[in-house]
Amino acid sequence: MPFEALVAGCLAYVALMFGVAFAADRAAGRGKVRWLDHPVVYTLSLSVYCSAWTFYGAVGYASRSGLEFATIYLGPTIVFAGAWWGLRRLVRVARMHHVTSIADLISARFGKSNRLAGLVTLIVVVAATPYVALQLQSVSLSFEVFATDGLSDIRVAGMQGTALWVAAGLALFTIIFGTRNLAADERHHGVVTAIALEAVVKILAFLALGIFVVWGLADGPADMVDRIHRTATDPENRGWLLQPDRWTALILVSGAAVIALPRMFQVLVVEAADEDRLATAGWAFPAYLFAMSLFVLPIAVMGRDVLPADANPDLYVLTLPAQSGQNWLAFLVFLGGFSAATSMVVVCTIAVSTMISNHWLTPLWLTLRRRPQSGDPEDLRGFVLNARRLAILAMMAVSWTYYQASGGTAALASMGLVAFTGMAQVMPAMLGGLLWRGANRQGAYAGVGTGSLLWMLMIFLPSLGIDGLLPVPPEVDPLAFAILLSLAVNTLAFIALSIFGMPDPVERLQGLSFVSAVDPIRHSRVARGVDQAEPLLVMARRVWGAEDALRFFQTEAALQGKSGYLPDLTPGFLTRLERRLAGSIGSATAHAMIDSVAGGVKLTVSDLMQVADEAQRAKEETQRLENATAELARTARQLHEANDKLTALSVQKDAFLGQISHELRTPMTSVRAFSEILKNPTLTPEERSRFAGIIHDEAGRLTRLLDDLLDLSVLESGQARLSVMPVTLHDLIDRALTAASATRPERHFRVERDPLAEYVGIITDADRLLQVLINVISNARKYCDAEHPVLIIRVIRVLQGGAQIDIADNGSGIEPARQALIFEKFARLNDPARAGGAGLGLAICKEIMANLGGEITYLPGQGGAAFRVVLPRRPPVPSDAGWRHRA
Repeated sequence: MPFEALVAGCLAYVALMFGVAFAADRAAGRGKVRWLDHPVVYTLSLSVYCSAWTFYGAVGYASRSGLEFATIYLGPTIVFAGAWWGLRRLVRVARMHHVTSIADLISARFGKSNRLAGLVTLIVVVAATPYVALQLQSVSLSFEVFATDGLSDIRVAGMQGTALWVAAGLALFTIIFGTRNLAADERHHGVVTAIALEAVVKILAFLALGIFVVWGLADGPADMVDRIHRTATDPENRGWLLQPDRWTALILVSGAAVIALPRMFQVLVVEAADEDRLATAGWAFPAYLFAMSLFVLPIAVMGRDVLPADANPDLYVLTLPAQSGQNWLAFLVFLGGFSAATSMVVVCTIAVSTMISNHWLTPLWLTLRRRPQSGDPEDLRGFVLNARRLAILAMMAVSWTYYQASGGTAALASMGLVAFTGMAQVMPAMLGGLLWRGANRQGAYAGVGTGSLLWMLMIFLPSLGIDGLLPVPPEVDPLAFAILLSLAVNTLAFIALSIFGMPDPVERLQGLSFVSAVDPIRHSRVARGVDQAEPLLVMARRVWGAEDALRFFQTEAALQGKSGYLPDLTPGFLTRLERRLAGSIGSATAHAMIDSVAGGVKLTVSDLMQVADEAQRAKEETQRLENATAELARTARQLHEANDKLTALSVQKDAFLGQISHELRTPMTSVRAFSEILKNPTLTPEERSRFAGIIHDEAGRLTRLLDDLLDLSVLESGQARLSVMPVTLHDLIDRALTAASATRPERHFRVERDPLAEYVGIITDADRLLQVLINVISNARKYCDAEHPVLIIRVIRVLQGGAQIDIADNGSGIEPARQALIFEKFARLNDPARAGGAGLGLAICKEIMANLGGEITYLPGQGGAAFRVVLPRRPPVPSDAGWRHRA
């Protein structure tokens, strides 16, 4: 196949992957995730285990070592087929704690220690860098197969320029579809769907090649079995002899790798919607691995038989069809290998960049910037996303540099085993944390630290050509000895220090949750009375954005039986908030952020005893009592809130009646007094005109007050007459700004708007809606106390054709204690002498919006006073004919 045609086909395939990922992300954005969450898609995504190492390297491995290649498939098969129940439990616990990576899982289990997570991240980066470089090498080599004429011309390092372009393209794909937003569950539907499609390409390509080798190059299965037998019994093939110690060690690390490798943990745990997906994956994934391994040995033996002795065994899958003139088959196999390499790189870099961001960069940023500016709610959200993008670019750059510096490796399988054995060092801490409540942080540090040190000295550095650091007995296999020794020392250190160490209360609570796979009974901090929910809302806005944070806090407040957006700081709320934050920035960072904002005290021994007692109760009785307690607490909060509101309203009512009496008496007194003066026949025409003007103004003032009272009465009774017509919000906002400018005209406001977004057409009563907008904007002009006042108006189109108008200023806002009363008709925003009027404006606005089928609410945590006006596309049509509709 011409090289130009290969490049064109590869670019078309890449474009297809971009299209699939984009379509899947759009479908997920619209909430159509049912087919994206299908167990088949989830199972196919697990095929990211079959990277270029298994697609190319397994054949080279089999050519050198015979059946030993099967160990890399046997380990995962045993784990999925024999321990799928354990995997279900792992996924359940991870989803419960919103775990984002294996470093986050270990950190969350052992006291939410970010230092421990940082150590695991370091191991991941060291192990993954050469493995990603290996994928770049495999793609370069596969391109060179088609670019050279002879098999002996193919260099180990491959085409250097190709690796750079591939690294750049994969970094772009990963950034676009892996860091589009900061989700609370860290799921990437577009990437997973693209990987599932690549899994189909991989298996079809490998099966097609195997069928061609057995029935095209050989004379069928019998001939193939005979060739394998002759090769296996050839005395020169000493590497084909079975070595029990190597088999045991390799099955052990491959079984650990299918869980602990960053890419596998990402698709197996983080991307899982729930543990039920494993019911299908428990048998389907081993079946996929069996299909991928079925023709490995036939391809390896046929390559040895028909290709030159100096041909690279790792490239038999490409050179066999290419040398046989099967160009289309060679192209299909090339796409399969390309899919194997690219899917591994994309998922691995997503997982590693998440760990680097959550456990290195974000904690460092929070340490350097201890006093974030509350006026910049998006800073942390933007920083985390940019940190992940930077980590992706750095990971690609370092891997490409490693590939350039090393010049490639002659055996792909060797570097794959280095990564497998490195990540296996976190397994004792992970399994111990899930199964043993007595495991603690000191044990995890000791186990991971000693095991990783031995791995570095005995496996990683020797793979770079640095030998002799630790002696190895001559009668044993060096790799098997290094694997078994490092894991044994790792496990013993973990157990020993866990036995003699003492976990703190947070570790005990997390241990109960992880081992029992249940929610913790209480949070690690006890909320104090002086704590306020609004600082936590401001913090959440910086991570999730304004809308998601407001929605979460409003839901939590409703669960507690409270209105508005600010719930009480109960242990249950703090626990849910921390877990939700953990899904975006990691458990350790979320724990530290909440602790810095909410504060609190550590649990006492009596608290822990209560936890232990409650954990031993029957689940049914506990659930019944918790439900009853929650209902009683919700009712009590509602009654308490209603009582507080009624008490405040009673005070406000007295003030209101006094103010109304004053407002009525003052103009009436003026009218009466100046009317008496007008009876004086000696008045000049100018005086008579001036006094008449005063009477006119005071009568107008009296009329406006009576109009407000009557207006409120009519609105509350549901007898309002609305003139409904099509309007454009842009025009209404312009009119409202002009009308409200008469309020304190001496103040200069800077208005921030998006005029294009305001061209939203709805059907409503323009005058009534204008009345609401003028009132809110006028209040901002009255009460905004900023030195340089700013008014922000944002219009967003919502579902079913309605609209949402947010109006906010940059002042100090409204005190939390008064926020629940501002829409009541007896409430005042501020001192009457300062405000003027009777204070009915927001109460009337609330009734107007109710009649228009929408609502007006106050938004806390926005930095200043902020109101949200929500409008339907058109008002609801009442059963009576009290409303006038005008088209």
